[in-house]
Amino acid sequence: MRNFNGKVSLIIPAYNEDVHIHSSIQETLRTVDKFGCEYEVIVVDDGSKDRTYEEIMRAASSSDKVKVVQYNDNVGKGFALLQGFKYASGDLIVFLDADMDLHPGQIQILFDYMKIYDADAVIGSKRHPQSEVNYPWHRKLISNIYYVVIRTLFDLPVRDTQTGLKIFKYEPLKKAISRILIKKYAFDLEILVNLHHLGYKIVSAPVVLNFNRRSWGRIGLRDVYHTAIDTLAIFYRLRILKYYDRG
Repeated sequence: MRNFNGKVSLIIPAYNEDVHIHSSIQETLRTVDKFGCEYEVIVVDDGSKDRTYEEIMRAASSSDKVKVVQYNDNVGKGFALLQGFKYASGDLIVFLDADMDLHPGQIQILFDYMKIYDADAVIGSKRHPQSEVNYPWHRKLISNIYYVVIRTLFDLPVRDTQTGLKIFKYEPLKKAISRILIKKYAFDLEILVNLHHLGYKIVSAPVVLNFNRRSWGRIGLRDVYHTAIDTLAIFYRLRILKYYDRG
């Protein structure tokens, strides 16, 4: 980011994104180049069944900034981010969705918030009062219900845990990830719960979101069910088992 002297690692998970993953990577490279900082883009193919891997490699062939991680079986977005983190060498870690609903230029806003509030993690939030969100009503409904549940169970200092743009300082994220068990649903929540539990500062920043998925996107009733189960599992590990206290 502008005026940042360290290195930034951007992790992009991808599953069956062959239609636009090449252009997404190219747009990310063009955008971050303008920031003028040292960076790398780690793209993780989460067991795609289409030509996602080939399209990622095509993008990587034009830039030595791109690292590619690939495995055969689809495990989940959380697992993809975990695998990407293993290859990250930056002082700051950025999670960025592959679909460009959230343009990478907004990373600068999250970085500015990190400096202003001396935060360890900054979460792009659809619920921030300054956010501009083009979002289907059914996704808004799910988001609102989930917010009430999260607020009740965990009392986190953020109002949105699932937006696909986040920035972390490396060491706090490393400590949080060492406690993570969830590989797919509610992965973001488990990271934030652990950061908060460890005493790190988390703040929210506004985003501009232009929703491009058709119909329900990739969230169906089965996903909602499993997210609920994983959320309750996090609560059980935090409040009952005290699992996260064990480090």
